[in-house]
Amino acid sequence: MNREYHRWYSHRLGRDMELLVFGHAGAKVLIFPTRDGRFYEYEDLRMVEVLRHKIEAGQLQLYCVDSIDWESFYCFWRHPADRLRRHAAFEEYILNEVLPLMQRKNPHPCTISHGLSLGAFHAANIAFRHPHLFRKLVAFSGRYDLTMSVEHFRDLLDGWRDEHLYFHTPAHYLPNLGCPWRLDQLRGMDIVLVIGKEDPFLDNNRRISQVLRDKGVHHARHEWDGRAHSGYYWRRMAPLYV
Repeated sequence: MNREYHRWYSHRLGRDMELLVFGHAGAKVLIFPTRDGRFYEYEDLRMVEVLRHKIEAGQLQLYCVDSIDWESFYCFWRHPADRLRRHAAFEEYILNEVLPLMQRKNPHPCTISHGLSLGAFHAANIAFRHPHLFRKLVAFSGRYDLTMSVEHFRDLLDGWRDEHLYFHTPAHYLPNLGCPWRLDQLRGMDIVLVIGKEDPFLDNNRRISQVLRDKGVHHARHEWDGRAHSGYYWRRMAPLYV
C-alpha cells in the first residue's frame, strides 16, 4: 500500500502542518481526527487497515489531516471570538492547501469528507458550507452544535454568540438555509450520519437529520446499539459506509 508523509509551513496558520496519504487512486477521502487525535490517529486506530482492500484496489485514497482543536475550540484561555477565528483559519488551510494538494495528486471527481467524533463536526461543517467540493459526507459519532452542554461536554464557546459562530454551526445555519444553488448541491451529495443510541449527541444527530429531511436533502442516519463512540465501533463502521 502506498503511504506518504507530507509536511509544510502554512502561512494561513503560522505553523507547520502534517498529513498522511494512503493509496494511489480512487475517490479521495479527507479525514479529520478526533479532538485529541493527530494526523496519524486513523492509522493508529487501525482504520486504514480495515479499508486496506479498497485502498489497494484503487477505490479509495485517504488524506489524514492534523487537528488544531486545542488551538481553537478547546483553547479556553482565548476569547471565544479568537477561537472562532483560529477555526476559520484552519478551514482556509483545508480549502486552499489540502484540497489543492489532493487534486494535484489525484484527479478523481469524487471527494469524500469524513471524520470521527469532533472530526465529524469538521467533516460535516466543511461539506455543508462548501457542498460543491464534495460528493459524499461520512460522519461517525458527530456533534453538530458546539454550543450544547450535554453530560460532561460543555458549551465550547462559553455562551459567546456572533455571526461567525452561527455560520460555523450546522445546527444553527442549516434550518435557515434557503439558497437554491446550495440546496441543490446538498441534494446531490451522499450523506451518511452514524451515531450510537446511547451517545449524548444522539438527539443532535436526529435534529440535523430532520432539518435535512425538511430541506429535501436525502441522507442516511444509522443508529448503532450502545454508545458506539470508539475505535472498536468505528473500525466496523468504516467498511460499511466509507
